[in-house]
Amino acid sequence: MAILRRRFALAEDRGSAVAEFALVAMLLTVLALAVVQLALALHVRNTVLDAASEGARFAALAGAAPHAGAIRARELITTAVGASYSTEIEQEPVERDGVELVRVTVRAALPVVGLLGPPATLEVSGHAAVETIG
Repeated sequence: MAILRRRFALAEDRGSAVAEFALVAMLLTVLALAVVQLALALHVRNTVLDAASEGARFAALAGAAPHAGAIRARELITTAVGASYSTEIEQEPVERDGVELVRVTVRAALPVVGLLGPPATLEVSGHAAVETIG
């Protein structure tokens, strides 16, 4: 009787390792893809933020053209992550505590699935003090 119980107990566990592996592998794959997607979203955000800041610094140079900062930010974003992220870029003069500044604002899609995401969900701005000569 004890021998029959052992055989039936072994027969019930047979093949469970394959099923457990499939479940755990699926969970680990989803977790790994989520981490990669988060890294991609942070990369896009940091790239767009850096381009906005660089555009503001470029526009703040003495003798710069009126929309030089927006053009520079668009070039940087297009080169780094693609033209679809450089559609909404604004440049405007602002004043803070008596100092003239240039602000470049970029609105782009935050990538949710691959490089796709809802438009204008990411908004970043770069500021720079305007250079004067003399």
